[in-house]
Amino acid sequence: MKKGRILSGMRPTGPLHLGHYVGALRNWSGLQDDYECFYMVADWHALMSEYADTTNIARWSRDMAADWIACGLDPARSTIFVQSQVPEHSELHLVFSCITPLGWLERCPTYKEQKKEVKGKDLETYAFLGYPTLQAADILLYLGNVVPVGEDQLPHVELTREIARRFNQIFSSSVFPEPQGKLTTVPRLLGLDRRKMSKSYGNFIALADDAETVKKKTLTMITDPKRIRLADPGHPEECNVCSYYDVFAPEMSAEVQDKCRNSKWGCTDCKRTLAEALNRFLDPIRARRAELAGDPAKIDAVLEKGREQASAVAKETMRKVREAIRF
Repeated sequence: MKKGRILSGMRPTGPLHLGHYVGALRNWSGLQDDYECFYMVADWHALMSEYADTTNIARWSRDMAADWIACGLDPARSTIFVQSQVPEHSELHLVFSCITPLGWLERCPTYKEQKKEVKGKDLETYAFLGYPTLQAADILLYLGNVVPVGEDQLPHVELTREIARRFNQIFSSSVFPEPQGKLTTVPRLLGLDRRKMSKSYGNFIALADDAETVKKKTLTMITDPKRIRLADPGHPEECNVCSYYDVFAPEMSAEVQDKCRNSKWGCTDCKRTLAEALNRFLDPIRARRAELAGDPAKIDAVLEKGREQASAVAKETMRKVREAIRF
């Protein structure tokens, strides 16, 4: 028996990278047997930041679905779909926008963070301010009662709970559950330059990068800032390269730390070896992705099946919503 229902998603705003795998995809894959999972390509959310140039959103959406499947999401165990293909997302968003106080949105920490982080785009828009309301609609449309998040995302879950509670109170209904956050532990994984890994910064290794690109990018990584000369002892606990071994080649971590701490090799040798380890990790993902790319109809079929499954649940929820608001 399943423990609950989950809705989670990502915005198709560019290629997925190692941070997406560590921060979400690995966890999503592990939830499939225990929960009823809905995984959504959040293209409406992408539009909120990419509205000035929507050229690539459709392609990125299909590429994202391929990456998800290549990383272990199973269409037989999870519903994989594109948000805009289920119009009830927009409809419930409109209903929620009528009852969500502006103060709730303005205090959202991620809203403030995104405005600060994203450069060169005008995010002073009605839609971007209200994106947490759409996010709540995404979750509650499927009556999701579990939301897998990192600790920093708990305010989003609480806002969704507040919106569900407010709807139920205003319309004297019990349509929506108040979802609980399921905390996930995300290993420390910074970008190549030691900043937060972000598409905006371009400091990432993409899941679709070929072996030579992975090697070139890895060799640019910033290492232990305290180690100046080859003979100097290293500080693996402070080295970003060493942290990647912990995640992608843990069987090598102890040896790497010993070589670093006792000056048995240089940082370039460490990065070359890491590139080899990353490519071993990425090889099966790239192979599965190439197989999917060779059969585009397979991705289309997965997304169509997902649309049908998601739509069936969404339509029933909106029937209850319309009944509650007397429409």
